[in-house]
Amino acid sequence: MSPQKSTLYKYAELLADCKRARLTGTRGAEEIFNLQILDCEPSLKFLPASGKIIDVGSGGGLPGVVWAVYRPDLNITLLDSINKKCEAVREFVEALEIKNMNIICSRSEDFAALHREEFDLAGARALASAGVTAELLSPLVKTGGKILTFKGEKVHEEISEVNDKWRRLGLRTPSLNFYGDESSSKCIVTWEKISPCPKNFPRRPGLASNKKFWE
Repeated sequence: MSPQKSTLYKYAELLADCKRARLTGTRGAEEIFNLQILDCEPSLKFLPASGKIIDVGSGGGLPGVVWAVYRPDLNITLLDSINKKCEAVREFVEALEIKNMNIICSRSEDFAALHREEFDLAGARALASAGVTAELLSPLVKTGGKILTFKGEKVHEEISEVNDKWRRLGLRTPSLNFYGDESSSKCIVTWEKISPCPKNFPRRPGLASNKKFWE
């Protein structure tokens, strides 16, 4: 096992043993490692050569902890709105001696208003539909940067409902990058940021889900 995988297995054990908060639906370190942590590895090829990246709605730290372990040269922020999850992940990061990570407890809309277009990449796993995720992430990313999210069998439905409205967020039409075996529906969706996000984004917390930007 590589040094990175060894560190990540220790992380799986910490997730499995955590009593502070419900951080993953998967039970047991082996299962967490195989089904959750290793599932994040295909996203590594989309990370920038250098700079700052943010994992939004990070929960127990996925995929951000995986990114930090494999890419200690990057400055990585984990963002989540639930304090007990943030506190648990702070303990994990300290125990694993990860040095290139900041953990922030905030709603993404509030954080984006203060840190507008600071990041080279923003990512999310199991945050919201593709359209809502794009609205929440685009205000955080520099022009020329990228956003990404993990999706499953509903990916085509979620992309098609937005149709050609992505440029309202300063984004190019998304690319769908499937991974896993031939029958897998697992997909990493990526968008290039081609122009500044309009000033009316981010909207106030909760509005992205309740009033779709493309409707």
